Amino acid sequence: MSIQSEAALENGLITTLKSMNYEYVQIDEEVNLQANFKKQLEIHNKKQLTELGRTEFSDAEFEKILIHLEGGTRFEKAQKLRDLYTLDTEDGKRIWVEFLNRSQWCQNEFQVSNQITIEGRKKCRYDVTILINGLPLVQIELKRRGIELKQAYNQIQRYHKTSFHGLFDYIQLFVISNGVNTRYFANNPNSGYKFTFNWTDAANVPFNELDKFAEFFFDKCTLGKMISKYIVLHEGDKCMMALRPYQYYAVEKILDRVVNSSDNGYIWHTTGAGKTLTSFKAAQLVSELPDVDRVMFVVDRHDLDTQTQSEYEAFEPGAVDGTDDTSELVRRLNSNSKIIITTIQKLNTAVSKNWYSSKLEAIKNSRMVMIFDECHRSHFGDSHKNIVKFFHNAQLFGFTGTPIFVENAIDKHTTKEIFGNCLHQYLIKDAIADENVLGFLVEYYTGNTDGGMITENRMVEIAKFILNNYSKSTFDGEFDALFAVQSVPMLIRYYHIFKELKPNIRIGAVFTYTANSSQDDEETGMGTGTYVSESIGEADDLQEIMNDYNEMFGTSFSQENFRAYYDDINLRLKKKRADMKSLDLCLVVGMFLTGFDSKKLNTLYVDKNMEYHGLLQAFSRTNRVLNEKKRFGKIVCFRDMKSNVDAAIKLFSNSNNVEDIIRPPFEEVKSDYVQTATDFIQRYPTPSCIDQLQSETEKKDFILAFRDIIKKHAEIQIYEEYNEDANDLGMTEQQYMNFRSKYLDIYEGVTQTGSNSTSSDTLTDDNSQNDTKLDDIDFCLELLHSDIINVAYILELIADLNPYSDDYQEKRREIIDTMIKDAELRGKAKLIDGFIQKNVDEDRDNFMIRKERADGSSDLEERLNNYISEERGKAINEIAKEEEIEVDALNKYLSEYDYLHKEQTEIIQNALQEKHLGLIKRRKAMNRILDRLRSVIRTFSWE
Repeated sequence: MSIQSEAALENGLITTLKSMNYEYVQIDEEVNLQANFKKQLEIHNKKQLTELGRTEFSDAEFEKILIHLEGGTRFEKAQKLRDLYTLDTEDGKRIWVEFLNRSQWCQNEFQVSNQITIEGRKKCRYDVTILINGLPLVQIELKRRGIELKQAYNQIQRYHKTSFHGLFDYIQLFVISNGVNTRYFANNPNSGYKFTFNWTDAANVPFNELDKFAEFFFDKCTLGKMISKYIVLHEGDKCMMALRPYQYYAVEKILDRVVNSSDNGYIWHTTGAGKTLTSFKAAQLVSELPDVDRVMFVVDRHDLDTQTQSEYEAFEPGAVDGTDDTSELVRRLNSNSKIIITTIQKLNTAVSKNWYSSKLEAIKNSRMVMIFDECHRSHFGDSHKNIVKFFHNAQLFGFTGTPIFVENAIDKHTTKEIFGNCLHQYLIKDAIADENVLGFLVEYYTGNTDGGMITENRMVEIAKFILNNYSKSTFDGEFDALFAVQSVPMLIRYYHIFKELKPNIRIGAVFTYTANSSQDDEETGMGTGTYVSESIGEADDLQEIMNDYNEMFGTSFSQENFRAYYDDINLRLKKKRADMKSLDLCLVVGMFLTGFDSKKLNTLYVDKNMEYHGLLQAFSRTNRVLNEKKRFGKIVCFRDMKSNVDAAIKLFSNSNNVEDIIRPPFEEVKSDYVQTATDFIQRYPTPSCIDQLQSETEKKDFILAFRDIIKKHAEIQIYEEYNEDANDLGMTEQQYMNFRSKYLDIYEGVTQTGSNSTSSDTLTDDNSQNDTKLDDIDFCLELLHSDIINVAYILELIADLNPYSDDYQEKRREIIDTMIKDAELRGKAKLIDGFIQKNVDEDRDNFMIRKERADGSSDLEERLNNYISEERGKAINEIAKEEEIEVDALNKYLSEYDYLHKEQTEIIQNALQEKHLGLIKRRKAMNRILDRLRSVIRTFSWE
């Protein structure tokens, strides 16, 4: 039985869309695309044109529209799509041109086309394109059944580099499918395959097959609504964010309830599943309803207040008003503010203190929608009762990843009692299955408990364990960690122990010492233990910790600006700023265990009693999706918490299958790794075997086999029991590194010659049944690259060299070997070797003299930058000489790429036209020069 071809899949999809009342339009190239756009735009703006006594735009007017649409970045074009354009007509009148009807999303013009040919650097044909009002807003890339879906994603990334331009810059969504697996994602180049999503029904059952996906997702009203309402333009990152299906359904449920009922409700979405984006979109759309006066987003701590405010601001600057104090909250409530963020403490004060409540009498009966964040906390006491009693026409919605049920209720009250029925749920088991959050690796190390849990010996043992374990758990500091302890006094003692051990990692701590020093409360599910009654000078200790922090990072924080200290720790743990040294390990009691969201946090050490919602909230700080290297959140427990962990997982996954959430034990992972490695070695006994592989198919088989080893190796090495020197793993670490070198050699061969080979995105037969080509394979290079091994790290190693020492040659070789082993830096190893030869080998005395100076390292960096600039200039001049092309054209091309990170191939095309070559020779020269320029970019670009 033959496999369904890509062409058959494409024809089937088009037939489905036509049956859903899409108009099929034949568009061959850009000229036809623009002509169709003009016609559809005139249909869509028929009412406005009719008011002027017209049915169409003149050619000059349409040219104005095209010029307006042409300028700007992809993000700015997404904004233009959603705005009206003021067009001054040739006869002196004015018309507001609409490109997308966002309020009545079904009332847009929907078309489908296929095999549209666009010529950029390459001439490409796109599979299936959905046009809305004539603009290509959805691009569908198909692969035949049996082909890895990621290849479709990679092909789209190639399109970004080689052909997307003009009206195709207005694409909002991509859909990729091989018939049996289908995913969608927003138009953000290189955001990663991890950020593609499947579509589901409201019960989280996925529509993976293309026909089922199309039936719902491509319904004209659903697709129109998705593009109009459920793509968020993230102002902070200047990118588009498409809501995932569970977010879409949750917002729709809230909107339906606000419009059709006065009942309350809550959303149960697991921690880490993008609750802030969901709540923002819900608040935004509810605030647009005509009979809603205000939307209040209520959090239960000031740190969450400021965090949510900043996240909302990133989604849409000025969309919400924050409140610094209760007086400000009262002023906002009496203003025209539609969305207000505040804390439950401020809101309670506003309604319960007569001084404030008397000023709110006028709005007591206003239609108020309140959205409560983390509604498993702080909503079971008098504050909540006071708020509900004061506002007579309030409708309440809660968001939580860990609801309060009978099993984990402290005072017998549940989330359902307070907020009513659950409107939508997306549990941790659903999120892990969808790869929207990670599972957990939970390991236990209790240490010596003779004498109890709080003895000095035990705490020293644990501190030493953490310092010894840190590099393994965090991939040599590429990620960072939290250490949650029982109480403030215990934190202070641990901090001093770490300090005495003189760690080579940066350690900080944060806590508040007011009111309840344990930082725990009944609602968090975190017990307080025995330290709560101890008396200690906590304020002085906090200042000592802050002084150490100031010395470490060059800051000047004190207790008077504690909020700024907290925010600084927040930033350093997130590792988002290259100019900011990161904090490697932070000791906490309660802070950062709820609400803190960092993709760079992957490890949590726990010496603290936890259960139910407090436990899962804390664990979930580690399980944000980032890349292939971060495969799970790692938890190391220093207390016997297994029964509590199992109980929490079962409760909040609504399942008895703990293994769906918790990674398998080491022995099970080891057994799988050994079997895979053994099978691999039987097939490829020595690295020299790889040199004998001749055909692309043979090389492909090796790449796929060793890629499996790479993935399993990345997973097993983070287990505490893993020992790379063990002789029972089926493959030694040296064998692994040797095969890895061969793997990377093949990759380099592909990147250097791949663009000269025939690829499926060119005008060759896209629908052939040929095997997968090497340049279509995902090599998973992020698993072979460390963010820590960067230019600064290499400079530190060079600065540490002593050309007069006995071990100089060995240390010099280690630097080059370190680069060769790294997927991204191996191509620069020859460059660094040349730099060391010139600046160390051939200039030993001056190198040592410069080392003595205080600014030695910065001088070294300057010399490296100068050397890179010189060598890059030589490489460019060599290309210009050998290809007989103007060096100015090459420099202009590279300058434009440095600025835009996009190839401006017309620069080279124009330069080649002056040589008057024939068509075939010009094309070959074009490809050859572009390949050489890409090699220059790879070798000489340092970020």
